[in-house]
Amino acid sequence: MKYRPGRRARRVAIATAVVLALAGMNGPALYDFASEQYHRYEINKPEYKAANGHWDVVDVPDKYRINTIHAALLHTGKVLLVAGSGNNAANFRAKSFRTVLWDPEKNTFKNIDTPKDLFCSGHTQLPDGKLLVAGGTRRYEKLGGDVKKAGGLMIVYNENPDGPRTFPAGTLFTGQENGRTFTSKDPVVVPRAKKAKDPVTGKVTVTHSEARVYVEALKDGRAYSTGAQDRYRIHGLTGVDARNLYGIAQKLSFDKKDFQGIRDSFEFDPVAERYVPVDPMNEARWYPTLTSLQDGKVLSVSGLDDIGQVVPGKNEVYDPRTKKWTYLPKRRFFPTYPALFLTDQGRIFYTGSNAGYGPDNVGRKPGIWDLRSNAFQAVPGMSDPDILETSMSVLLPPAQEQRYMVLGGGGVGEDPRATARTRIVDLHDPSPRFKDGPDLYAKARYPSSVILPDDSVLTTNGSGDYRGRSDSNILKAELYDPRANTARQVADPLVGRNYHSGALLLPDGRVMTFGSDSLYADKDNTKPGVFQQQIDLYTPPYLFRDSRPQLTDPGPRTVPLGGRVTYGTRHGATITKMRLLRPGSFTHVTNVEQRSIALDFTKTADGVTVTLPTDPSLVPPGWYMLHAVDGRGTPSKAVWVKVAAPGAGG
Repeated sequence: MKYRPGRRARRVAIATAVVLALAGMNGPALYDFASEQYHRYEINKPEYKAANGHWDVVDVPDKYRINTIHAALLHTGKVLLVAGSGNNAANFRAKSFRTVLWDPEKNTFKNIDTPKDLFCSGHTQLPDGKLLVAGGTRRYEKLGGDVKKAGGLMIVYNENPDGPRTFPAGTLFTGQENGRTFTSKDPVVVPRAKKAKDPVTGKVTVTHSEARVYVEALKDGRAYSTGAQDRYRIHGLTGVDARNLYGIAQKLSFDKKDFQGIRDSFEFDPVAERYVPVDPMNEARWYPTLTSLQDGKVLSVSGLDDIGQVVPGKNEVYDPRTKKWTYLPKRRFFPTYPALFLTDQGRIFYTGSNAGYGPDNVGRKPGIWDLRSNAFQAVPGMSDPDILETSMSVLLPPAQEQRYMVLGGGGVGEDPRATARTRIVDLHDPSPRFKDGPDLYAKARYPSSVILPDDSVLTTNGSGDYRGRSDSNILKAELYDPRANTARQVADPLVGRNYHSGALLLPDGRVMTFGSDSLYADKDNTKPGVFQQQIDLYTPPYLFRDSRPQLTDPGPRTVPLGGRVTYGTRHGATITKMRLLRPGSFTHVTNVEQRSIALDFTKTADGVTVTLPTDPSLVPPGWYMLHAVDGRGTPSKAVWVKVAAPGAGG
């Protein structure tokens, strides 16, 4: 009798044949699907998380999704997400400027009224917990082929010592030789001329004053461009005024027009949750770095000015008590977004990291800058020094050791080169010199590094080419151990992140990552990129252990330098380290705020008492996160501590 298969067997055979046929036609797709499923299974296993950590996507409602360019952790535990116009010229033209306030603990969001385009501003923490935000965008870049009207710099002269003059936007200037007329794009104030009398001869001399303004032709077309210097009369002036006030311009042409900066400054109030205007900077700045100083003041350096040129070394300081800016007496030039860290004795260490604009042979060498004397001590030994742009810089923990790491980097401008080098320097060495550390996971521009409470440093993402060009985003992350000088890869990020991306430590010990602004969306560079609005959270391995220390938080504390403060804890026996971490403020591969300070402490059966250092250049005034760390490296959730400014009452 011949065997006849049952219906179930026939169905299995048919299904198998179909699967085999599909596999023959779609083998790679099925393999990729199976690989992805297996990968998800692996990364969600408890033992994998305990060794490598885990990534999750933050659920952000559509109305709160923005092109996050800047992010700063506030002492309320909330994160300020700033887009401004978000590198979107249409938003800029529509004056659509965005800021969103995110509460990571509750995962709630709030839209914040944004008074100016704070895209590509600078920001830093102030002693009272407000966030200083200064600079931003006055004009978007125009490439040579997109420039329709001739334009450029007009220098307005005033030879009258009796008073300044203000000219509104739209003021007309007509060349005496070329006869062409241009209009100013912004108001301009020209100071009074300087008058001096010789004490011996009695002779009075007058020296003209000047101010700059960007001007454009009234009509499109190359017929309205100029090729040589000319003197320009100012419309509406007659008689003596017409002789004393005039413009001088060189070539007014169709050259590429760079971004322009603004002078505006604001303090963001984390309690009132709003921007409060303060006095503007003396210089307009786009891509500036703001660095907190030991007395609570803030240094503002570099940036593109109101005519699109790098500010020529004119640096200034903000005083949060008076809300005013003052120039430093001497100049020092840096490229835009330089990584400038406060060190001992109030000096500034420039690691060489920067985010772009400026000549490739000026202001690029690392060194220690004395603000009082303007002296600059070069620090040698940097490997791959010509591909240092878009590198990340970190003050390695603990901050007392004054060891700095520079990670990755790329060539100047759109240069496709990148490096996997890390370089470390000890500023306490009598002759500090950079030495190479372990290589990164890949050659990377735009890596984001975050100091964790256990003294490790998380570095994630970046791209191998300019703005992720040619599908070069890097889906890698690693943890670096400063003590062992070793790094190990951990869980891979969920999305690629390059230009306009960053990362911040949160009070609960997790890390948020944001942003990315790829130039193209495909390997062949034929499709325009789309801004990555997804926010992700990385949970480090230390949060997959069965317990963590706890500190009893009796409420906000204000502690002077050298002061002591006590917290209750039931885990005193397990605590081996106490760390004071300054909340980060990240943009454009730059976060000069973050630092982790080791604290002396004593333990009792039910508490721990910490003692703050006495050096304000080690602990600049402001709010900090205090973490207790046990012997396994597991940190507590942070409690917030306010460190008073020297001489302040709290």
